[in-house]
Amino acid sequence: MSNTTQLTPPAILDLAYQLASSSINAPLIADQGIVAEVEYVSRNIQNKAGVRLLMSCLLAKVHNPSVDVRKPYTQIGDADTFSGRGYDEGYITSFVIQYDLPCNPTTAFLTPALRNRNTTLTTDLRLEGKPAKLYEAVLKLLDDVFTGKVSAADLLAETVRWLLIIRDEKRQRMATLLAALKTAQGAVPLSSEAIVNLIEQHFACKNSSRLPVLVVAAAYRAAADRLGETALPLSSHNAADKQTGSLGDVEITLVNDDEIVTCYEMKDKRVLLSDINRALQKITESGRRIDNYIFITTDVINIEVKEYAAGLYEQTGGIEIVVLDCVGFLRHFLHLFHRLRMAFLEQYQKLVLDESDSAVSQPLKEAFLALRQAAESTE
Repeated sequence: MSNTTQLTPPAILDLAYQLASSSINAPLIADQGIVAEVEYVSRNIQNKAGVRLLMSCLLAKVHNPSVDVRKPYTQIGDADTFSGRGYDEGYITSFVIQYDLPCNPTTAFLTPALRNRNTTLTTDLRLEGKPAKLYEAVLKLLDDVFTGKVSAADLLAETVRWLLIIRDEKRQRMATLLAALKTAQGAVPLSSEAIVNLIEQHFACKNSSRLPVLVVAAAYRAAADRLGETALPLSSHNAADKQTGSLGDVEITLVNDDEIVTCYEMKDKRVLLSDINRALQKITESGRRIDNYIFITTDVINIEVKEYAAGLYEQTGGIEIVVLDCVGFLRHFLHLFHRLRMAFLEQYQKLVLDESDSAVSQPLKEAFLALRQAAESTE
């Protein structure tokens, strides 16, 4: 790209998008080593903060050539610093949302590796993030810009090009998997036990900690008309309850009423006595009156914890606190509302596919569709 110094950050991003789109099949940089590093950073599934860090710094450099692309912290105090978080939140967020790019929906600068820093991002810096190779690659690319090996504008456009390639690959895979499911429509619906088995297989996949939340939310959405209760919209998977004002991971209200009657808190480990005490504290501090506070766990339930929770009913003046096994909860729901089992499955699939990739990774989404296709082809 050229003649970008007089452009606004949104205009610079739009220009990068246009250039990347028009050259989707050909690298925009001659150095194949740099191209390979950009692809690695862009494709990394384990950590999407790296590509947002890279784009934020590159955008700042294109917008203001006098800054040092390696200094995205104004706390450094030098004249050539800039606010990487400002560029990230102010421009990159809307850009990745607009074009559905495979990036985290939130800033990279609040991740543990990048927050609260005042250091120049040189290649000898060891950022405390995983995988280490990802951050090493980003720092190397920033250094390539600093030393003049590649221009910030060209590197930004090349990064966008790879994100578009990855986005389109993802869309094609999803379309293929969904098309395969549609061909099975009209077959005998899955049994309740087959659905339980399918969900258990999905739970067994890597990075599945968000899934129990979606199971409970899907159950209430499927049965809302029968129950007279419905689940409120889910909060972000990485947002603290203090930030959202939520009592739990899933909050249930009466239909046509905003008063919360039941809260669910999900645990992918054992529920401890301290977890229950924290729940009591949250309820007290909220000033709300609820009927049930239910822990859903994918681990074993300690009998001491179960009995402690049961003994709190009178102490709390009528609030039921209980610890349930996630698969047991699902099995009971599906048999209790047997005719709604496929409605549950559709709701669960929708929630899984609608979640951000940072909450439910793309491989985890694809795994569910593949598992469902296999289950329905053998049922």
